Amino acid sequence: MIFKKTRLGGVFVIETEKIQDSRGFFARSWCTNEFSTHEIMPVIRQCNISFNHKRGTLRGMHYQITPFEEEKLVRCTRGEIFDVIIDIRTDSPTYMQHLSITLNEDNHTMLYIPKGFAHGFQTMKDNTEIFYQMSEFYTPDAARGIRWNDPSFEIEWPIVKEKIMSEKDQAYPDYAC
Repeated sequence: MIFKKTRLGGVFVIETEKIQDSRGFFARSWCTNEFSTHEIMPVIRQCNISFNHKRGTLRGMHYQITPFEEEKLVRCTRGEIFDVIIDIRTDSPTYMQHLSITLNEDNHTMLYIPKGFAHGFQTMKDNTEIFYQMSEFYTPDAARGIRWNDPSFEIEWPIVKEKIMSEKDQAYPDYAC
């Protein structure tokens, strides 16, 4: 795996290293030793799948509060997503900055998201599936969200008019600094 640092501290774009032959390819998507070398996500406590029927589905921006903050490793296993994270670590030099990346079934790229980030995505194709590996269990009482179009972050979502969202995600408030 190739770990690439981003401009947001602690966030990595992780590319798989493919070993190819006439059958296809083989690649690792997880190795405790390699993740530990980068001092990230030593434990996976929960894995989730998000399947989305329609292009334009927007989920987010989600996070959990202390002491249930999560590290996440996100990969799009089918289709394509516009993946977005927001740094909400008040002591971070990149506080309130966001980063977006395209993850899809062809690039096999993963996004490592440390604790203290809100996360969301929008599907760019019908029948898109996302696989998450999480460092913490989902705790409903600790779950929070930020409004997808909070003007504080100026996220440029690719599909606005035809977006599909849950009532819960639409009702999230703007971020309270």
